[in-house]
Amino acid sequence: MLVQPAERLRGTVRVPGDKSIAHRALIIGSMAKGKHVVEGAPAGADLYSTVSCLRSLGAFIEEMPDGRLLVLSKEFVSGKHIDAGNSGTTARLLSGLLAGLPGETTIDGDESLRGRPMDRIVEPLSQMGADIATAPGGRLPITIRGGRLKAISHQPPVASAQVKSAILIAGLMAEGITVVEERVPTRDHTERLLAAMAVPVEIDGHKIAIRGGSVPRAAQVKIPGDLSSAAFFVVASVCVPGSELYLPTVGINPTRTGAIRVLQEMGASIELINHASFLEEPIADIVVKSSELRGTTIGHELIPSLIDELPIIAVAATQAEGETTVSGAKELRYKESDRIAAIVGNLKRMGADIEARDDGFVIRGPTRLKGNKVSSLGDHRVAMAMTIAGLLATGQTHIERSDIIGVSYPSFFKDLQTVSG
Repeated sequence: MLVQPAERLRGTVRVPGDKSIAHRALIIGSMAKGKHVVEGAPAGADLYSTVSCLRSLGAFIEEMPDGRLLVLSKEFVSGKHIDAGNSGTTARLLSGLLAGLPGETTIDGDESLRGRPMDRIVEPLSQMGADIATAPGGRLPITIRGGRLKAISHQPPVASAQVKSAILIAGLMAEGITVVEERVPTRDHTERLLAAMAVPVEIDGHKIAIRGGSVPRAAQVKIPGDLSSAAFFVVASVCVPGSELYLPTVGINPTRTGAIRVLQEMGASIELINHASFLEEPIADIVVKSSELRGTTIGHELIPSLIDELPIIAVAATQAEGETTVSGAKELRYKESDRIAAIVGNLKRMGADIEARDDGFVIRGPTRLKGNKVSSLGDHRVAMAMTIAGLLATGQTHIERSDIIGVSYPSFFKDLQTVSG
């Protein structure tokens, strides 16, 4: 993909549905009693991986004429070899489901997913009674022999909503009360969805408790727009002079809005209007205008609420006056790529004053970026971040492997062209 600098961005962007919520709505819906309907699920390879895996395990999932997904609970079938593709959410959350199912099932994924750590779910699910084997280094493929589970109390050493969710899903099938205690709160879509589906969930500070034997009740789930996808357009509108964008019906779950708060602290003109909620999830429309930015400090306490947005925040920081420091974000090194190395290397090639740290980076701005050849390294969020960087740069920016964006946002370039044309 070749990206040209943008003069300004104007118009409305309807971002895809939140895939974090959609994954959970499908997986928990496949365990539910009754007819479960998911509206607004995003297109893209990541969510298709979850659909495909659930179908392989025996769930009934069908797209209705109006685009909604119908999910009917059926008896799960083990003894399968399922492919999670590029989706860590699929692999980790389905591990929680498989831990409670009799029989043996193997989860595999693509080369990128095979490089991501799975041992963080192996320990708690093994403590609950599952028999789990991984490839060397705690990687995929992972083979799970499930069975009768017992409740545990677990404090994840790494802040991870996927680990928490895997344990809670397994906890639905465990004997006793399963407790997850987080050191730092992570996105809470699983807890909210379980509560909306009539599962008793007790929350006491950073402790989340769920009683085994609870059966979710099917629901009509409407997926809000994905804030992580919206963040790319928010930063583009803030950084391209004369821009103004309207993004309707975006999820603003407080465990996900760290990027919005940080950008506002940096001076961005971002307004949330028309507040609403659906099945425990808060929603709003976002109005964003071009603004002058200043540097900021982002520490470990904020990281879980903006971990996926850090690549695009780095792009915004190149346009901010002063220094921006990110620390406590070592988890970025274990995403679809080493995102610290990817974003630092790419932005350096475009002339940014940026240096890597073990758990983050430091950026000094503002800098007028220069178009260059950069690579997504097979990471959809890096590809989208560098596309926005290309809008701010002089000359052309050539993004290698830009097609990876299709795993989460297939219409990204089309939507961008609509508001910049």
